[in-house]
Amino acid sequence: MLSAMNFLGVPYRRGGDSEREGFDCSGFTRYVFEHSLGLVLPRRADEQARAQNLAPIEKTELKPGDLVFFNTLRRTFSHVGIYIGEGKFIHAPKPGAQVRIDDMRAAYWDKRFTGARRTAPLNAADLPAPTAR
Repeated sequence: MLSAMNFLGVPYRRGGDSEREGFDCSGFTRYVFEHSLGLVLPRRADEQARAQNLAPIEKTELKPGDLVFFNTLRRTFSHVGIYIGEGKFIHAPKPGAQVRIDDMRAAYWDKRFTGARRTAPLNAADLPAPTAR
């Protein structure tokens, strides 16, 4: 998920789903997954948490590239980011902010963590066909 780092500093925009317009949390994860893995995620964070092609995992099993979910609006799975390792995740946090890295162990995030998801392993048949250059 190195490509996610390319978007540090992109402004938050509600409903945003591009680098040019800005991102909200789920627009950011959707964009990164689609452009780096070819996996199209649902639009909303709660829908991403329920997506059939993502498997629930325990917090202790987190690996870089996993989606991490939080309750930030008094709703389970109301916020999503991408785990990058060492307890940190990258996300589009809120209006007035920019895509940034935060520590999940900080009190605010730790008490709001509601789950994590991992992409199912891809079969060779699921990968896009190579294009000629």
